[in-house]
Amino acid sequence: MVKTIAETLGRISFMAKKYNVGVVGYGWAATAHIEAINATDQGQVTAVCSTRELDAAELTAQHGGPISVFQDLHSMLADSSIDVIDITGLPSKHAEQAIAAADAKKHIILEKPMANSPEEVASILKAAKTNSVFGCVCFELRYSEQLQVTKELLENGLLGQLHYGEIDYYHGIGPWYGQFRWNTGKSNGGSALLTAGCHALDALLMMMGDQAVESVTSMSTKTTSPTFSPYEYDTSSVTLVKFANGALGKTAAIVDCLQPYYFHTHLVGSEGSLLDDRFTSMKLSKERNAWHRLTMKMCDSGNVSDHPYQSQFQAFFNALDRGEEMPLTSFSDAARTFEVIFAADQSAANSGQPVAPKSFL
Repeated sequence: MVKTIAETLGRISFMAKKYNVGVVGYGWAATAHIEAINATDQGQVTAVCSTRELDAAELTAQHGGPISVFQDLHSMLADSSIDVIDITGLPSKHAEQAIAAADAKKHIILEKPMANSPEEVASILKAAKTNSVFGCVCFELRYSEQLQVTKELLENGLLGQLHYGEIDYYHGIGPWYGQFRWNTGKSNGGSALLTAGCHALDALLMMMGDQAVESVTSMSTKTTSPTFSPYEYDTSSVTLVKFANGALGKTAAIVDCLQPYYFHTHLVGSEGSLLDDRFTSMKLSKERNAWHRLTMKMCDSGNVSDHPYQSQFQAFFNALDRGEEMPLTSFSDAARTFEVIFAADQSAANSGQPVAPKSFL
């Protein structure tokens, strides 16, 4: 069912953009996505699909452009005016919805996780390739100022050759957080890595140069705090990554902590080290006991409204203009991260036995 808003359109000054976007879901992530998409040069949200009763006129007024409301995904996919589908709903529905969007020849923005199993991720990749559509996975922290500045420092050789890196995710996802109500179940949360720690593991792979991963070892546990007792899976994990070039990496995914959000970064190379926003470099100074300070916005918030979606979505639309995959967070980029995540969860399920990631590509 679609609610038309012709009477509203006459009252709104609206300039059509190149890509009309239909958003699936209307929760806390969706509202951040809509604001970011509408702030890009080419994208405009023109439809929302939700199982809830939404008022098209209210959404139109709130988001500054005409929005139609659907309660059935296939009805929205049948709308030929929609170019891109943005999937922000429950992870257990991601694969089904992404495949349907691809089959409808719509390009796809997909919130993390891509899906909750290797088979589902493989099916999404196959559908996108078969239908010649492009995808963007919301590993938006790759577009954060912190990771962009850090990557530039690495590319300039100031740390030399990295042989160790650790990027850890500390974010207590309790009853105070919007995600909590559906995140506690295994079918939607999955694991500490899948639900949120994936941002840190993805950042680790990026900082280590997206090197091939030889094996993954992981173990997991959970707190005794009653605050997090509704969780059906372990909410703390530590993952060790052995890279094919001999380097090592570590990611802790902690979603049952009682502390401020903390995205910990420590990189160690042949010419220096980086700790969050501080670094040493023998190429700049032989003084190894004093830090240089980087001026950059840190990844210090679990609030999605603070995440760099606009930069990511702008890059996606620019890539669509060129008819090619986007940089950094395409389906194929994200698939390599999820290969490592699923290997880590398999290792944790088997008492930390090393697991070699299996390629989806």
